[in-house]
Amino acid sequence: MAPHLDAVLVERVWSEGGVVRIAARTRELAVACPDCSHASARVHSRYVRTLADVTVGGRQVLIGLSVRRVFCDSPSCSRRTFAEQIEGLTVRYQRRSPLLQHLVEMAGVLLAGRGGARLLHILKVPLSRTSVLFQLMRMRLPPVATPRVLGVDDFALYADVYGTLLVDADTRLPIALWAGRDAEQLAAWLRAHPGVEVVCRDGSLVYRQGITDGAPGAVQVSDRFHLWQGLSKRVSDIAAAHRGCLSAAVPEPEPAAPPPEPEPSEAADTSARRHAKRLFEAVHDYTGTARSISAIARELGLNRRTVVKYARAASWQECVRRTPPRRSTRLDPYLEYLRQRWEEGEHTATVLHQEIVAKGYLGHCQRVKMAIAPLRRGLPIGTPRERPPSPRQVARWIITTPPRRGLHAAETLRRLFAHCPELDRTHALVQQFSAMLDARDAAPLPDWLDHLTASRLPALASLANAIRDEQQAVVQGITTPFNSGVNEGRITDLKLQKRITAGRAGVPLLRQRVILMAHLRRRYP
Repeated sequence: MAPHLDAVLVERVWSEGGVVRIAARTRELAVACPDCSHASARVHSRYVRTLADVTVGGRQVLIGLSVRRVFCDSPSCSRRTFAEQIEGLTVRYQRRSPLLQHLVEMAGVLLAGRGGARLLHILKVPLSRTSVLFQLMRMRLPPVATPRVLGVDDFALYADVYGTLLVDADTRLPIALWAGRDAEQLAAWLRAHPGVEVVCRDGSLVYRQGITDGAPGAVQVSDRFHLWQGLSKRVSDIAAAHRGCLSAAVPEPEPAAPPPEPEPSEAADTSARRHAKRLFEAVHDYTGTARSISAIARELGLNRRTVVKYARAASWQECVRRTPPRRSTRLDPYLEYLRQRWEEGEHTATVLHQEIVAKGYLGHCQRVKMAIAPLRRGLPIGTPRERPPSPRQVARWIITTPPRRGLHAAETLRRLFAHCPELDRTHALVQQFSAMLDARDAAPLPDWLDHLTASRLPALASLANAIRDEQQAVVQGITTPFNSGVNEGRITDLKLQKRITAGRAGVPLLRQRVILMAHLRRRYP
């Protein structure tokens, strides 16, 4: 039941005040001196140690253990007496059993101070949050082995204060964390841990300088994700600069026949229209008099703003509430196809949904059911007037590979590129860079950078200059399998741990939790 008590003699077990108490004593065996390891059994005295243990049946457990103080008979040892320790049960100066101490430490690693204290209270181990944090900070971090592939990335502590995280890209474990992101700190760490062969980083000039100073022989790899992110940001800037061209992406609406004029007898055929006409006539009966707007409102029992609206209107039709036009959706490019298939005899929404999915539609089948509902009642499918795409939407379409674009996006870009050669040129350059990343081939990179410079687009020209400054690292990022994906994953985990502590955790506590949490997940996946 309790294997850690096998090394002692249990004399009595009883319950008192909701606490299980155990009286035990050590066996009369020779024990080794902690300094000289000389075995001795000559007893100096005895005393009782009170140890807290893991709960039994939801009740606290306290062990009263009678231990011996033993003489050290070795003439060469400076220690005269020592207290015996029971392996698996006692630790020097510890008032908890190793099993309970491990539970307290794991609660601190997983949930930090307040959360760990709450969990321990549920487990009948009353500890304050400061005690849990104290035990967490006492834990030793795993020894740092120099990684072959190192990942470097920064993270925000708060406001404009940042920190640096180092990750072993081979084992995917964090190895160091500190406040700040200056080059000298990184260079000092690399000098203290020689042997790093590859360093994955983003485009930070600070980290590039620190790696160059601390590990000049290491291969620097500029991450592909950050390269693509930088290009996407430039594409967004270009789309925003050509906002005036985006209206050309909307097709010209077909001229609609003018609606027939309603007959005088049908002009007020609904209750809303009759109500608007009655209020309009009542308000205008008073406007010829000398009464004020407020007096008219009191007389008619209306709100003053309602009276103003009807008084300023030239006809009662202007006061009738009009239903706003329906917004465009992803299904709009496929409405004509749905109407055609309906006329051909296909009336099953599921089949129609499968057909337009094959054409690039990404929406749900319920949208198709709602769209063909008017056809079941003999009414036409209404197509709303399409709005111009936003610059962000155009940028997203440009950086998306053509096979993954929907029919609507492809047709919109085709009309837009025919009107705006700058966006067409940007799209071609983005596809060239995408082809380099897919093929892991950096041979076209110099020509591509020349095309960026010659594109007469300032955003792309500045990107070309930035890539030329670290072209060798960019080539390594394109051609080698190394990347900063593991860094980004660890940064996400670090942000989670920071939010668990409500943003109040300092760098030492974050370091303890992030590093120990990663190793704990390896032990208990």
